[in-house]
Amino acid sequence: MSILRPFKAADMFKFNNINLDIWTETYGIGFYLNYLSRWPDLCCVQEAPSGRMMGYGAQGNLQPPMLVIMTSSPPTVLGKAEGSGTEWHGHVTALTVAPEYRRLSLARKMMSLLEMVSEEIYKGFFVDLYVRCANLVAIDMYEGMDYSVYRRVREYYGTLGIGKGGRDEEDAFDMRKPLARDVNRRSVRPNGRDIIVSAHDVS
Repeated sequence: MSILRPFKAADMFKFNNINLDIWTETYGIGFYLNYLSRWPDLCCVQEAPSGRMMGYGAQGNLQPPMLVIMTSSPPTVLGKAEGSGTEWHGHVTALTVAPEYRRLSLARKMMSLLEMVSEEIYKGFFVDLYVRCANLVAIDMYEGMDYSVYRRVREYYGTLGIGKGGRDEEDAFDMRKPLARDVNRRSVRPNGRDIIVSAHDVS
């Protein structure tokens, strides 16, 4: 049995087992403290009985209104509601599960929760996320949850320091899943892998 409790600053010292994964985007302490000071009621942790964190999420661009779901068993996912008009949507900023807790459908459960909140509370048209083009396991998982590639974003990631001049120039897929409000399925493209945009063109 796991417990659900508010996220505390001291929890930043507990998620190293998750941050060691090469696919996990990490953030500075100031980022997490900013979250805790601005949205303390929206940050929580669910722990295994041993107190070990099983997963967490992180958000890059903080713009209200925010949809923030932080738990760790199931893993944590952070997201936000953003856009306007038919572009109003839920956005998954990060979803990660510690290696020892993978293949248990924990990520799938958190995605389902975020999709439900995006649809029922925020009335979004779709949910989107960015994933490294080389992360085939994650892409396969998202496609299995009915996400599809909307576009490819050139040089979206820049944190690994590999590539020309020490820069990581890895592209990302912007993957989307339409929600019930998107009756015309405008958030889906059959040729999304062929649509290429610059990282400067996305917010």
